[in-house]
Amino acid sequence: MFPSSGKTKDVATPRICDVVWHDGEFIKWDDARVHVMSHVLHYGSSVFEGIRCYTTKRGPAIFRLREHMQRFLNSAKVYRMDHEWKVDDFCDAAIELVRRSGLEQCYIRPILFRSLDEEHPAFGVNPFPNPLACYIGAWDWGKYLGDEAIEKGVDVCVSSWNRLTPNSLPAMAKSGANYMNSQLIKMEALVNGYAEGIALDDRGYVSEGSGENIFTVSNSIVNTPPLSSSVLPGITRDSVIQICQQLGLTIKERAIQRAALYVADELFFSGTAAEITPIRSVDRIEIGNGKRGEITATIQKMFFEITSGERQPPGPWLTYVKEEKQSNNNGFKGENAKVTASSNTIAEPKAKLLAASIK
Repeated sequence: MFPSSGKTKDVATPRICDVVWHDGEFIKWDDARVHVMSHVLHYGSSVFEGIRCYTTKRGPAIFRLREHMQRFLNSAKVYRMDHEWKVDDFCDAAIELVRRSGLEQCYIRPILFRSLDEEHPAFGVNPFPNPLACYIGAWDWGKYLGDEAIEKGVDVCVSSWNRLTPNSLPAMAKSGANYMNSQLIKMEALVNGYAEGIALDDRGYVSEGSGENIFTVSNSIVNTPPLSSSVLPGITRDSVIQICQQLGLTIKERAIQRAALYVADELFFSGTAAEITPIRSVDRIEIGNGKRGEITATIQKMFFEITSGERQPPGPWLTYVKEEKQSNNNGFKGENAKVTASSNTIAEPKAKLLAASIK
């Protein structure tokens, strides 16, 4: 009934870290469980991040860790998820998780959500009575849009689903609820034979992909929609902007009409999962010569040289896991630290805190 592309798994996950950071401690992956009556399952009350760790000659290196964790905190603040964790706490946790995983490259997923106090359960929309729970997991994840996409590009469509208005659900917060909209965009694209969908904002201007920011190249000028187009302030998006500046390319944030996609010289997605992925067609209209464009290739090349540690980035973008000092607090006691067994639920009225800082 549907094209096979809508039924296939589009990202390979060969290996998963067997421990998870939970509220200041490391627990076994199999013990990371949530009660079925948790607020997050019924109302989508979660915020999360996606961070890549790359293989380099100096060992695993986490890409723009601090910026991702700051956005994580910002998302929590928007949704009034009050807690005592600091950026350094989450950075330390991610570094130690990668160290324990033994993975040379991986995808890191911090998530903060409203759980359930089993002794005093609350079931309404009001989120405040529910305790917060925080986890960080890691796994080895392949190319988000396929192994060949980085070089050959992907075929995409303009979705019939719009991005939400900024005063409905804030695009600046990376919340789980926002990704129900993303799922509609993604599923529609897949069942119609496309790799991805591009959403328009409520005014009809280009916004972003289901999980990626978007760039156009026209007359050697690189353009990207402004944050006012219901765009997530992507860390990779910001990286592309800085890379363009280093390359001497003109980069502009501007409203982009749908038709401008069809006549662009080049198009590409950016994102933690998608990295820099060329777009070769939109709505079955070939972009440029239907291949990765020269400017896209140049930006992509510099991006991967930075993430592999072969090129100096514009700022302190790489955190080299093996070169970071190990903390001695709250479950961070080196390679031989004990992994704590957890109960079957995560109801904890008050989270345990880390007292570590990055040196």
